[in-house]
Amino acid sequence: MMASGKVLPTFIGVAMTLVLVAGCGGSSGSTGGAKGKTQGTYAPSIDPADFTTKIDNKYFPLEPGTTFVYKGKTEDGTEGDTVAVTSDTKNIMGVECVVVDDRVTEGGELTEKTYDWYAQDKEGNVWYFGEDSKEYKNGKVTSTGGSWEAGKDGAKPGIIMPADPKVSKTYRQEYYKGEAEDMAKALKLDGSVKVPYGSFKHVLVTDEWTPLEPNVAEHKYYAAGVGNVKEVATKGPQETLGLVDVKHE
Repeated sequence: MMASGKVLPTFIGVAMTLVLVAGCGGSSGSTGGAKGKTQGTYAPSIDPADFTTKIDNKYFPLEPGTTFVYKGKTEDGTEGDTVAVTSDTKNIMGVECVVVDDRVTEGGELTEKTYDWYAQDKEGNVWYFGEDSKEYKNGKVTSTGGSWEAGKDGAKPGIIMPADPKVSKTYRQEYYKGEAEDMAKALKLDGSVKVPYGSFKHVLVTDEWTPLEPNVAEHKYYAAGVGNVKEVATKGPQETLGLVDVKHE
């Protein structure tokens, strides 16, 4: 799952303080959504007691047994993405995280398989603790680039979805220098969107990007009670992805 952004607005939990002076090791960003280059220190303080595997953020609910099915188009053809919320957990930095199985296909052939790790804090912010990612070609693994785990080799977790998104506020979704520096900014809370799965109003629309790929960005649409329903590339290769089904075990 791609994300993107700049300098984070600070989200402060009861016993968790996300300290952000201005960006992260030279990544682009600044508060209030203004773009620019800044230097600073990103140092989220993680207390395992503040987290739960019950992820019920209205824009990013992850209930075990739920599978989201997406289909879309790329410049090379058709793309599919199946995101399954498993009942498995992984302990990272002392935090029990929900394991999400994300599989991407192109023309029906598996091109990427990722295990993503999420947990929710007391305030309702959903944190991203890393991913185990593998790219495939002709059934064989060709790359594990992009894989990272918070607490290892300087990698740090980020907020994939705030409890209460604020328009024009940016937030860091992940941080592993040079590998995973996705960021996001809320554009509006009253968007509307139609996808094969249905039509939605009062949709959160975000701008998501990474300073590692300055010519690539996308808008994502999050429907309350459902989650991510659509992705549209706004810079770089023209791609779209829309929700076609949600399955429950």
